[in-house]
Amino acid sequence: MTYAFPELAGQRALLVASTGGHLEQLVQLEPVLGVSPQSQWMTFDSPQSRSLLAGRDATIVPYIASRDWRGVIRAASEATRLDWDSIDVVVSTGAALALSVFPVARLRRTPAFYIESVSRFDGPSLTGRLTQRLRLATTFTQHAEWATDQWQYRYSVLSAYEAAAEPLAEDFGISRIFVTLGTIRPFRFDALVDAVLAAAPEGAEIVWQLGETDRTDLPGKVHRTISVEDFDREAMHADVVVTHAGVGSTLRLLELGISPVLVPRRKARGEHIDDHQTQVASQLAAAGLLQRVDAPDLELQHLLQAAATRVHRTLD
Repeated sequence: MTYAFPELAGQRALLVASTGGHLEQLVQLEPVLGVSPQSQWMTFDSPQSRSLLAGRDATIVPYIASRDWRGVIRAASEATRLDWDSIDVVVSTGAALALSVFPVARLRRTPAFYIESVSRFDGPSLTGRLTQRLRLATTFTQHAEWATDQWQYRYSVLSAYEAAAEPLAEDFGISRIFVTLGTIRPFRFDALVDAVLAAAPEGAEIVWQLGETDRTDLPGKVHRTISVEDFDREAMHADVVVTHAGVGSTLRLLELGISPVLVPRRKARGEHIDDHQTQVASQLAAAGLLQRVDAPDLELQHLLQAAATRVHRTLD
């Protein structure tokens, strides 16, 4: 097999990623990294990490919220206690957890690689900028459009997918909807919940994964978090999936062959720290992989268009 990162082939890596999209990306990147099966992981505890990393050597550290520098320092303390003699290289897709581990790797003279999130379409994140500015790791982008000498392009997780329309039966109706909002703390996403309630056909069964958006007024089955196995099952059983524009949820759905309706969180409504999800949704919609719509504009037609589209892998 030809690896996108041949310098990592066979290396015993410490694979570092925050849960959510960062972890999903690193799991999908692992085969093209070519690192040793004896590699280790570091992440947070969640149903996602417990499912994706089952049976692997994983160090679990307390969750680090956005801009939580005390959390970064606490996780760095955890990193110092690792067996660094068994680690040849550190690889991370972010976010803040990378800034905990990279300085420790530098002190141990262990090479480090940072692969920026695919959600960053026009430049690096704060973590990426700090990593590059402080020369904590060799830095890579997943978008050739903004690659430079400092930000090399090798591979993108999005290059593995394409979408195609599949006509629906004349009597097709949306009878089961899966709504997943991710687990971004401490942000709610009531606008999307309300939009689904307004757009869903009467009588449709809805399964909700709400994260921080606690609601007691919803029909159907309601979960705060679910495992990867349950996520996959609910997504595959649904006629259509509606999700926030989180990279982790989106990549998982594309991997399952599902073209979702992507509804980005907006900073102005207090749903995220910035508006990068709007860019994620717009870029993926432009590639024809999914439907992109703002919460107030969600209609039944978006659900039907997504239900009539399937995603296929172009690379294995």
